[in-house]
Amino acid sequence: QVQLVESGGGLVQAGGSVRLSCAASGRTFTNYAMGWFRQAPGKEREFVAAIRGSAGDTFYASSVKGRFTISRDNAKNTVYLQMNSLKPDDAAVYYCAARSSAYGPALSSTTSYDNWGQGTQVTVSS
Repeated sequence: QVQLVESGGGLVQAGGSVRLSCAASGRTFTNYAMGWFRQAPGKEREFVAAIRGSAGDTFYASSVKGRFTISRDNAKNTVYLQMNSLKPDDAAVYYCAARSSAYGPALSSTTSYDNWGQGTQVTVSS
């Protein structure tokens, strides 16, 4: 079991930037694919970005591509989400997720992940 703790959320003005962090426990962090999802009130949880383990391939939702960057520091067992040019539509609770298995559903699917953080709120003021 992997424990995930997100941090870095808060209130930011539209057009601004914020960086989320997700610290993971576990000795095999390098092997985990990691994802960021978000959920706004009344909406389903949606994919934001994902990054594979050692290869580091990244994937993005079309709504954030070019504005958000996912990265990882395997030495620190941490994954980051740099969010730039924020829009009011980006406001949501952001969740970090980890997939401990080597294979599974697409990384854009919530069903691909077996470990989730508690979430961190990002509020964007217009």
